[in-house]
Amino acid sequence: MKLLLNIDVPEIATAEAFYTAAFGLVPGRRFGAEGLELLGLEAPLYLLAKAEGTVGAGESTRTYGRHWTPVHCDLAVDDLDAALARAIAAGAVQEGATRDAPWGRFVQLADPYGHGWCLIELRGRGYDAIKTN
Repeated sequence: MKLLLNIDVPEIATAEAFYTAAFGLVPGRRFGAEGLELLGLEAPLYLLAKAEGTVGAGESTRTYGRHWTPVHCDLAVDDLDAALARAIAAGAVQEGATRDAPWGRFVQLADPYGHGWCLIELRGRGYDAIKTN
């Protein structure tokens, strides 16, 4: 199996500008005006053009204001402060202070389309510091 990450955005050009500037991703294949593959992570990220108000799942319609979802992406970075500055300069919104954890540091962000992201900087033993088995 292979993981593919799909992110709905209202249109591709501004989303491409954000994700390449914020996270250093690079364009891969283009699928007309409807999609773009971004490379640079362990799994490819696909931007999918989906108009606000269209049906997303079940009866739910898409909205690009900040919204909660139980699924979000964490990006492990070497330098949290530099990665945060880059993401904010590209248009991300920091949500709360940078926090310390037994495994490192993290900060929560929202992209311009309301999707939640976390930047994490693993330190010491990383997640092994909290493992229970």
